[in-house]
This record gives sequence, C-alpha cells and structure tokens, in this order.
Amino acid sequence: MKVMPIIDREKCQVCGLCVSVCVCGALIIVDNTVKVIEVDECRWCTLCELVCPNGAITCPFDIIIENE
Repeated sequence: MKVMPIIDREKCQVCGLCVSVCVCGALIIVDNTVKVIEVDECRWCTLCELVCPNGAITCPFDIIIENE
C-alpha cells in the first residue's frame, strides 16, 4: 500500500482547494467528501497540505532541507 496524504474528516470543509492543486489526481470530491485515491503519480509535493485552510490534510512525513 502506497503512503498517501491523510484527511481529517472533522476538520475538512470540502472547499476543494486541495483537489484543485493536486496535479496527480489523488484527491477527488465524491458525495460532498474529499477522498484520497492511491495513485503511483503522487510524489508527496505537500501542496494539498499547504493550501488547506483548516489544516485537515496531513502528509505522513516531513520534508527537511539541509543547507551546507
């Protein structure tokens, strides 16, 4: 099973911002609920997490940039 973003259903207001920025089509709205679809194209860009105004999306990892 591929690791995908996690949506907190209690926080999600189904605004659709995450769906609009998801370039791989891993997020869709079905029956007024945002659903995560397991897709190989998801590269965990974290855009969905960044645009969510309610903090309802969590990517199960942290991106760390090290400067030398």
